Amino acid sequence: MAGALALTACGANEDEGSNDKSQVEVFSWWTGPGEADGLKAMQADFEKKNPGTKFVNAAIAGGSGTQAKAVLASRLQNRKPPDSFQGHAGAELLDYIKAGQIEPLDDFYQQNNLTSVYPQQLIDQITYQGKIYSVPVNIHRSNVLWYNPGILKDAGISAPPASIAEFITALKAVKEKTKKVPLSLGAQWTADHLLENVLLGDLGTDAYNALWKPGADWSTPAVTKALNDFAEIMRYTTLEAASTDWQGAAKAVVDGKAAFNIMGDWAYGYFVGSAPNGLGKKLDTDFKYAAAPGTEGTYMWLSDSFTLPKSAPHRAGALAWLKEVSSKEGQDLFNPKKGSIPARKDADKSLYTGYLKDAFEQWNSPNIKLAGSFWHGVNANNKWHTDIDTAVGLFLQNKDAAKLQQALVSAAKNSGL
Repeated sequence: MAGALALTACGANEDEGSNDKSQVEVFSWWTGPGEADGLKAMQADFEKKNPGTKFVNAAIAGGSGTQAKAVLASRLQNRKPPDSFQGHAGAELLDYIKAGQIEPLDDFYQQNNLTSVYPQQLIDQITYQGKIYSVPVNIHRSNVLWYNPGILKDAGISAPPASIAEFITALKAVKEKTKKVPLSLGAQWTADHLLENVLLGDLGTDAYNALWKPGADWSTPAVTKALNDFAEIMRYTTLEAASTDWQGAAKAVVDGKAAFNIMGDWAYGYFVGSAPNGLGKKLDTDFKYAAAPGTEGTYMWLSDSFTLPKSAPHRAGALAWLKEVSSKEGQDLFNPKKGSIPARKDADKSLYTGYLKDAFEQWNSPNIKLAGSFWHGVNANNKWHTDIDTAVGLFLQNKDAAKLQQALVSAAKNSGL
């Protein structure tokens, strides 16, 4: 897989920074159920291994980092970086590299023998001009269809839809035969997340991946069809208030209020996790899952990773945190709670059960096709990401698929990639 970072940018110069290990301020957007539990587990292991270092959790609420990234940008511009911050592996890191805001981590990788334990296609995504710029902690799958088996039965749907056309038919059946919400959505970004799944489901893996290459044509009839299907699907959704975020939309499925929700597999950690943060639900009873319609055999992936900001106030503390993030112990503590699989290849497979067992096997299958999640930072830099979100926001108001396509064509041309 071609590295998304090998497109354009200026490298960052390494800055020795401070060797202070008295504390480490870790910036993320992990405040929701599952993810917060995973971070807490990793924090406890970090504090055990580093008793003299104070851990400062600087997490900002907001699914997919929508609020956190704005706060982070302000801090970086004002030269007040945290000691380490979360970033999606891939093109999302380009802006930080271009601005000289994060250090390369090649020495860290060499000292900790990491190049042999991370998959090569993942290392490619965090590499620019031969230098590695972040430490992945997990792999997520974006293209998961969560559904309520009882509602599907009541609607006369015998199996989860395997194509976009079948999905639209199923949504109609739920609406006509039950009083339930056909497809639940949360804050606006969950509509962006739905869009990438519809594009992949309609276009197929190769054509979807081609959209993110320089000079890609977003004006084709195939994209038109996909966007018209997206508009049709949106007729069967209920947008929740932004404050509910993805959790409220996902919860509607396991509570029997909505038939379907297309969300990343972090929802699994939320569903099966223990109270008070988890819902304590059971797979195959309260909910089931399948690949998003039309995407069977493709893993639309993303990876959460952590960086070393240039001039980190507590650089030694940051390096200690990155060691925790990259460790087998840290990843095996974090990922079962988060609802993700480890980025390392040598994880304890016995810890990954239910959905996560399936995800682990598929990610490591030689037959799986890979597609990068644009919304979660793999394919699109921050400008492109923002322009797509603006286009989707306008679509939510005017419901005009043609205008949406025009805006997406413009966004691609002005992406800077």
